[in-house]
Amino acid sequence: MGCKINLSKRPLIPRAETEFWVEKVLPACRQAGATRKIKVLDIFAGSGCIGLVIEKNIKNAQVFFADKYQYFEHKNFIKSDVFSNIKDKFDYIFANPPYVAKNKIKQVQRSVLKYEPHSALFAGKDGLFYIKKFLKQAKEHLNPGGKIFMEFSPEQKNAIGELLKSFDYKAWEFNKDQFDRFRWVVIT
Repeated sequence: MGCKINLSKRPLIPRAETEFWVEKVLPACRQAGATRKIKVLDIFAGSGCIGLVIEKNIKNAQVFFADKYQYFEHKNFIKSDVFSNIKDKFDYIFANPPYVAKNKIKQVQRSVLKYEPHSALFAGKDGLFYIKKFLKQAKEHLNPGGKIFMEFSPEQKNAIGELLKSFDYKAWEFNKDQFDRFRWVVIT
């Protein structure tokens, strides 16, 4: 999406699936940012690729980045384990949490296992550890009318739907990636 991403500190390498869904939601965010200042959080930021795209493409966006590990320098970076150090509310929250189930390790490419941070990939037995933590707290950090965009593994769709119900979210829509697999959800 026209951004150079610094990978020198070896974060998770941005994937085409992430770029696909960010590109899909960018026009609505751009439209909101055309008339007012919008506050955006890129949580589980890793390389910062999502937030940097938003920052580059929406002039009225104030973007904050949050992650447990700091892989890049930015004035709005918050070192945080999920929402532990985040107090603000946001108009948009973009989340690409670790979501690979530990029992799927054999399906992960060797090069990924060798060169990319396992902490950015694996999330417990079912891959839902960070998704549960995130969804439990996210709506407390969302402004009225705000939206959450979250990536996940296709086989997690039903479990995430159940989590959204259990955490009392009111509306969400699951969306497919460019390979026709459910990959991201919009939560309002």
